[in-house]
Amino acid sequence: MTVAAKICGIKDPVAMQTAIDGGAAYVGLVFYPQSPRAVTPGTAAKLAALVPEGVTKVGLFVDADNAQIARVLEEVSLDMLQLHGNETPERCTDIRNRFGRPVMKVIKVATLDDVNSANDYCDLVDWLMFDAKPPSSMTNALPGGNAVQFDWTLLAGWNWPVPWMLAGGLVADNVAEAVSRSGAAVVDVSSGVESAPGKKDPAEITRFLAAVAEL
Repeated sequence: MTVAAKICGIKDPVAMQTAIDGGAAYVGLVFYPQSPRAVTPGTAAKLAALVPEGVTKVGLFVDADNAQIARVLEEVSLDMLQLHGNETPERCTDIRNRFGRPVMKVIKVATLDDVNSANDYCDLVDWLMFDAKPPSSMTNALPGGNAVQFDWTLLAGWNWPVPWMLAGGLVADNVAEAVSRSGAAVVDVSSGVESAPGKKDPAEITRFLAAVAEL
């Protein structure tokens, strides 16, 4: 099957151009100040200007208030809002209606019960993403981008009414197995194409996208 890829946490023009040239269908810009991948609206606007038609620009927010989202959208042309915090179904609906953008809710997974919780959001959002829930023993864990995997087979066989992405510990060397075990049609990578937290490695971006292209 054809698998699409999202490169998330892009901070510089070289990484953005590498992702585009490599065939990324989605590019992610992080607006969570505590993340090493965070960008200001001004920087994000310059990066978004590099993105051609047909590539979806996704903005990542974590429990953001309306004012924060509005400030970003005043400067940055985003196609989708990725909600990576503890947003309730009601909050997702409010953001979707208020800002008129498709919304993707991230479900953090460690167990089957976590996967089941996606049903609370299916009728209220446009996309789902399944990412690894950081273990309680992890210090300074981020909402995402922790290079942590979960049991991909937990996703196998589900038929949600909205499309979904797989994230969490993906790299070029395991993405084929992840897709095979989960059935994902879209994969998301951030830390797996970095040389250090927040430092994208163009060679790894290219290698990851080449691996996805072979699926």
